[in-house]
Formats: sequence, structure tokens, C-alpha cells
Amino acid sequence: MFWKRLFQPKKKVVSKKPVVNSAAGIQTTAYDLAMRYVGVKEVPGTKDNPIVLSMLRLDSKWPEHDEVPWCSGFMNWIAWHLRLPRSKSLMARSWLNVGKPVSLSDAEPGFDVVILWRGNPDGPSGHVGLYAGTGSGTIKILGGNQGNAVTISEYPKNRLLGIRRIYG
Repeated sequence: MFWKRLFQPKKKVVSKKPVVNSAAGIQTTAYDLAMRYVGVKEVPGTKDNPIVLSMLRLDSKWPEHDEVPWCSGFMNWIAWHLRLPRSKSLMARSWLNVGKPVSLSDAEPGFDVVILWRGNPDGPSGHVGLYAGTGSGTIKILGGNQGNAVTISEYPKNRLLGIRRIYG
């Protein structure tokens, strides 16, 4: 019996969390991967950051420069690398249709995406990034195009449109 089990092929174990390097057993969250991009920023003027352009062009071919809204492009880039559900749109509010809704009190860093309104609560503009915590009356977001760079920034809680969990 022992020898039979020893030489039988093992069943492949599928992880319940996204795995970046299964050979090493390394697991990462969307938040972990996004942190690797902190500091990536637009290039002012006629030059462009090729990383930001790659994010923008993952799902849309029209961006010719990095000086356009790219918060949703950043989120799609992170989700694409981890094979997570994504909006495939450069519109921040498109993330309201991805994943499962989560309340602010249940949000946690990892796979929770925060969607905010920008300009007008009923308008088409918005902002999107990964939940990074809360402050006094604020939500901390790890995202792209925050001061033209990938940063952790704080936004007023009253701008919250929704939080979506894209994994789990």
C-alpha cells in the first residue's frame, strides 16, 4: 500500500488565492502587487512613461500619451496580471460592475476596490483604486493617477460610490 501511494501521480492542488509563482509557493494579493508600482508616474511634456502607456493600452488603443485619466487602467493592469475579474474599461465607474459589493466596515486591503465619484455624484467621472484603510472621515486608496503617480492617498468618505471585492 505504501509503495502504491508513493508512486502514484499526485493530484494537482489548485490554490484558492492568486499565485504568482507556484513553484516557490509565493502568493500575493492585488494590493501586494500594486505596492510594487508605488512611485510610477506620468512624464510631463511630450515624453511618456511606457509603463503607464502599457496600462492604458491594455484594453483601449486610443491613448497616445500618459497625461489622461489612468486610474482604471492601473486597476485593470493589476487585475490582469493576477488573472482576476476586471472592468476592461478606462472609466473608473465601470468597476461598480466587477466583483461582489462589500461595505466599508467589511473592506480590507487585498482585493477590495474602492470607487469614488469625481466632479458630480451623478456624473460619469470617478476614481478607482485599492482599499488601503480609513482615516478620520477619509478612505485611503492605493491607486494610479493620484497626483499623476501610483500612491496611497486619502479621499473624503462622502465621495464613496461603492467597494467591490474582486476575489473570494
